[in-house]
Amino acid sequence: MKIAFHAPLKSPDHPVPSGDRQMARMLIEALRVAGHDVGIASELRTFSREASDAAFSALRKEAEREIARIRRLWQSKGPPDLWFCYHPYYKAPDLIGPALSADFSIPYVTAESSYSFRRNLGAWKLAQDEVAAGARQAAVNICFTHRDREGLEAPIPEVRSALLAPFIDVSPFRDLRRTEAGGNRLVAVAMMRTGDKMDSYRMLARALALVADVPWTLTVVGDGPARADVSEAFSAFPAGRLDWLGERPPQAIPEILAGGDLYVWPGCGEAYGLSYLEAQAAGLPVVAQHTAGVPEVVRNGETGYLTTAGDIDALAAALRHFLVDGTLRRQFGERARRFVFEQRSLPAAAARLSGIFAEFVGSAK
Repeated sequence: MKIAFHAPLKSPDHPVPSGDRQMARMLIEALRVAGHDVGIASELRTFSREASDAAFSALRKEAEREIARIRRLWQSKGPPDLWFCYHPYYKAPDLIGPALSADFSIPYVTAESSYSFRRNLGAWKLAQDEVAAGARQAAVNICFTHRDREGLEAPIPEVRSALLAPFIDVSPFRDLRRTEAGGNRLVAVAMMRTGDKMDSYRMLARALALVADVPWTLTVVGDGPARADVSEAFSAFPAGRLDWLGERPPQAIPEILAGGDLYVWPGCGEAYGLSYLEAQAAGLPVVAQHTAGVPEVVRNGETGYLTTAGDIDALAAALRHFLVDGTLRRQFGERARRFVFEQRSLPAAAARLSGIFAEFVGSAK
């Protein structure tokens, strides 16, 4: 099929890296692996940081101009077979796809659409009404976690939904040579910003303080506006225990992970976390919390340990298990690598997408 792809939160071509941008790119690649012709339909970003009637009205006008532009293009060159929208939610609704899909009688599909009861007020309600209408119109709403699926179906029971497990491109990890650092090299990859990321950094620092008697070093990959706060959270540790690498390009991450022994990231509020999959693809077991979407990407007791949310003692105990037992660490790491390569790769995602389209959209054109 010829697919028009749109990500209203952040275009796949946006210059600032993030999990959203990475997932959008992965979806495009998986669709192409499945045999589809995918093009980015629009660069329009409908993200609003704060609720505002005036701002939403302005976005609507921008969207109307974009609809008119795309309509003229399609009338001249022909419409696609399907509109695919990634991650519409109350702060970034799809204000283009539903109208064009209806005008040209093509299927509308969403991935990672979400709905929040708490946002049914003021300008957020205006945006969320658009998300709900799009979810109802969609031939299928593709969800990456059971949690997200339940969150969409509860307020909008008539929606059609299907599950697609989070995935990554495993090819950069295929020929990696593990250079185990002796069991004590911990790795964390995360942006430095306020909110859930900062909460995870602080929790990690507190857990590491409880295993200070065991030899370890922590490599941190990431940067951002909360860098000073992150540094302060780890200020009690000797300088030799922390290796701050800053922001690194995506192509550098596999080798960094391959030089570690254990991936540790509490995961406060994580939608799912593609970094967990990358770490496992590199052969690293994971220590994180059993919270939000993390259980969708880490097999507790098989590829890592997921501890009770908020329990710092339990997080530290899980760390200690891996730090002192190299055999356990290698067993979990080997299972983690197999799990990602066999079940969370681009080919696996492409096959699942083909099945979803066959069930909800019809045979590929």
